[in-house]
Amino acid sequence: MSAKKHTKTIKNTGKAAEVALPVLSKLEEIPPFEKLHPSPKQMEYAKEEITQIAKHEGVSDDEYSLGCVVRLDRGFPAVLCKHALLRAEFSSTLSKAKQTVAVGDWVCVRLPHTHDKGVIVAVCPRETELSRWKGGNRALRQVLAANVDKVLIAQSLSDRDFSLDRIARSILVALDCGCSADVVLTKCDLVKSPEKLQERIEFLKASLADNIGIIATCAQGNNADSHYISELKDAAINAGASWGIEGVYNAVPKGTIAILLGESGAGKSTLLNRLLGKEVLETGAVRDRDGAGRHTTVARRMVNLEGHGIIIDEPGLRSLPILGHEHGLALAYPEISKYVHDCKFRDCTHNHEPGCAVRHALEEGKFSRERLEVYLNLAKEMRESLNVIDPDILV
Repeated sequence: MSAKKHTKTIKNTGKAAEVALPVLSKLEEIPPFEKLHPSPKQMEYAKEEITQIAKHEGVSDDEYSLGCVVRLDRGFPAVLCKHALLRAEFSSTLSKAKQTVAVGDWVCVRLPHTHDKGVIVAVCPRETELSRWKGGNRALRQVLAANVDKVLIAQSLSDRDFSLDRIARSILVALDCGCSADVVLTKCDLVKSPEKLQERIEFLKASLADNIGIIATCAQGNNADSHYISELKDAAINAGASWGIEGVYNAVPKGTIAILLGESGAGKSTLLNRLLGKEVLETGAVRDRDGAGRHTTVARRMVNLEGHGIIIDEPGLRSLPILGHEHGLALAYPEISKYVHDCKFRDCTHNHEPGCAVRHALEEGKFSRERLEVYLNLAKEMRESLNVIDPDILV
């Protein structure tokens, strides 16, 4: 069942077309302001900016407020302040500077009495910034979310083999951006057998860093075969994974803001609806031949988990380049990267070169062959990219 749509039409300044946006008062999943906590640095920055801007404009500080961007609908921000949830636009100064915001950004908003929307006059410095390279200019990046603590990587376990490469690169990007990461395996009830589920989880555990949590979940919830679900649960726990919705709740405790990343059809909206306990977010069908799905989520939005933390719902990502995230590779595989500088040749690929310290460490059992294989695949992609951003990072 799809969630009901409540929309209103807002004209986008400078464009002929009008855009239908959800009516904010109808949205049930928005977190309360009390669950959002700017850092002391952000609060101090906002105080100074508001005082300076209000003085320059000749108005009272009372017209300004600190708010958090909790939703982006086709680029239109929704900002939650202490006493209001409102649509906002950028001040002329920020518009000229081509300022953008991401969900999770803390902003200074003016609430003029004669205006039906807020005006963003300043954006606070970010504590963390989850971003990906967009192509073209090396410095051109798309910020997926700001001030995030954790990345949850959704990976479907339908009848398709899961993508270890996709999971590994997501972890690499998360760590490089200052976030922790967990893997959420969805649709585990569609796996052919409990033994197959245990095999896949054990493979993941052997291939990923020890501090990466794995959570196995089911698509059908209480509607599934309870005996089979019980067998799957036992298999997942025996393999070292957490189980079910409770496992996800535990990964996002109070005070935590997480973002849910994954491809279209990974079951993100279905998972979030189960976490919310009701059909709030729309879900879409997947193709029978390969389990792939279409984009259901078009907005970026914060979703409140009652009694727990907050999850940012992100539209399905078709690609996640790792260019420029060389530091993330070292963070994801520190037990391997620490030997890179000891290789005889600076451009060592760690495959066949004499004097390779990485291969020597493998032979001594310092890390598993599975982890080295993932590391080498990621390093090869980085190495083959032209003009690597930081030439001093060895991979």
